[in-house]
Amino acid sequence: MVEARDRQPLITVVLITQDDVRPGVWASELEEVLLRVGHRFGRVDLRRRMRDYVRGLLGPVGRKNGWQLAEYVGHDVPADLQHLLNRARWDPDEVRDDLQEYVAERLGEPDGVLIIDETGFLKKGTTSAGVQRQYSGTAGCTENCQVAVFAAYTSSRGRTLVDRELYLPKSWTSDRERCRAAGVPDARAFATKTELAWSLITRALASPLPIAWVTADALYGQDWNFRRMLEEAGLGYVVAVPKSQQVKSLADCWRIDQLIGDAPDEAWERLSCGDGAKGSRIYDWAAAQIPAIPFFSGGEPSGGQRGARRDGRLARQPGRGAGHRPAIQGAVRRLDHPGGSRLAARSDLPAPGT
Repeated sequence: MVEARDRQPLITVVLITQDDVRPGVWASELEEVLLRVGHRFGRVDLRRRMRDYVRGLLGPVGRKNGWQLAEYVGHDVPADLQHLLNRARWDPDEVRDDLQEYVAERLGEPDGVLIIDETGFLKKGTTSAGVQRQYSGTAGCTENCQVAVFAAYTSSRGRTLVDRELYLPKSWTSDRERCRAAGVPDARAFATKTELAWSLITRALASPLPIAWVTADALYGQDWNFRRMLEEAGLGYVVAVPKSQQVKSLADCWRIDQLIGDAPDEAWERLSCGDGAKGSRIYDWAAAQIPAIPFFSGGEPSGGQRGARRDGRLARQPGRGAGHRPAIQGAVRRLDHPGGSRLAARSDLPAPGT
C-alpha cells in the first residue's frame, strides 16, 4: 500500500480469469482498464503518472514505497508519484465506480459472490492514517499497522478486488488534529469494521455488479445485524461464526456446535471448495429448512434454507424451498460455491508491508 495523505489508496484491478491469462491478453485488458479510468485524471501528465503508478504496484517491487516505485518505473525521484497521490485533483471513488463497471462487464454473472475480508499493512511510524498497535489477521499477531476492509468480486469467470475502506480506530477519530494532519476529512467518524463492510456491500449493490451471495469470516458472521441486513437485501450468505453462535427457530435456540454435534451422519455431504495450497479443500456440509421467526425486529421476517459446515460456517440461501431431501442436497451444493470463494480471494489482498 502506498501511503496517501488526503485520500484512501487507489485499489488497482487485478483480474484472475480462468479462461485466458496469456501475457498478450493480460496486457490488452490492463490497457482497457487504464483507458477507462484515464478521463478521471484531467491532464496528460497525471494520466502518465497514474499509468506508471499502476505498473509499479503490479511489478516485482519488494516494498511499494515512493522511492522504490519511482525507481522501478524509471523516475529519478518519487516527487511525481507523490504529487499524484497527495496533491493532484482526482477522486479515487470515481475510479472505483469505473472499475466496478468494467468488472461487471468482464466477470459479472447472476450468481456472483461478494467477498468481505480485511488485511493489515505493517508500519513503523505513527503518522499514517489509522495506524496503531492492533491485531492484524494477516500477520497473525498485534502489530503497529493500518487495517483496511476490502470487497472482492468472484464468479466462474474470475475474481478481482472492487472496493476498500480504511479502518480508523477511536484513538484516531477522537483526535481531530491528528486526523487533519493525516488528511482525514473532518466528516469521517468512527465506524466498526462491520459497519465499513456494510458500506462496501451497499455500494456494490448500487453498482452494475450482479451479486447473489456474500461471504465473510467470523468477525462479520457473528454479528446478527450484519446477517439480518443481508437477508433483508435478498442476498444469500456463507459466513464463519464462533462455536458459541446461537441459531434460533420457533421451537428453541441452540448453539451451532450443538446442532453440528446432534446432526445425524446421513445429514452430511462432503464437497470440495476447490484446490488450495495443500490440495483440494474438502468440507462436510448439512442443510435444513428454517421457518420464518416473527419475533425478530427489522420488518417482515424471512425463512430459507440454512446450512452449517463442520468447521463452524453458517450459510443461508434465500427463499423457502420445498424442504424435502433433494432440495436440501441441492442447497448444500449451492452453499458450498460461495463458501470456497473467500479462501481463493484472500490471495488477491495486498500483502502486509506493501
